[in-house]
Amino acid sequence: MNNMNLVRGLVLMAVALLFGIGSLNYQIGQFSRSGPGLFPLMVSCMLFLIGLISAVRSRFVKPVPLSYNARSIFFVLLGLCGFALISQHLNMIVGIVFLVFCVSGAGTSYSVVRNLKISAGLIVVAFMFRTLLGLQLPLF
Repeated sequence: MNNMNLVRGLVLMAVALLFGIGSLNYQIGQFSRSGPGLFPLMVSCMLFLIGLISAVRSRFVKPVPLSYNARSIFFVLLGLCGFALISQHLNMIVGIVFLVFCVSGAGTSYSVVRNLKISAGLIVVAFMFRTLLGLQLPLF
């Protein structure tokens, strides 16, 4: 199993199953009056379908060798852990900016302007979640 396309599809299906099974602990409801488990179940079903398509497609396209970069994994994990800690102890806006700048170190190119634009977009999304959906996010 040294095919990145197949592994990508299997991992997506595993994540979808994990969250899909977890969503069954909540009431599903109906489409006209949905329960708290309907949205995660629907997203999990779509993610599982994408993973299945990716796994099936991997049988028909040229295999891509599976490789990983420890430096990239380090930057992504550092960014996620730093985001969680900074959001909990300071505020989420600083955590979002840290996450974007840290995780961009895992890529092949680094652009401060691009990172600022991505940070601004994610902060706008966080404010929309807070105001439109009423989520209690520690933005300040």
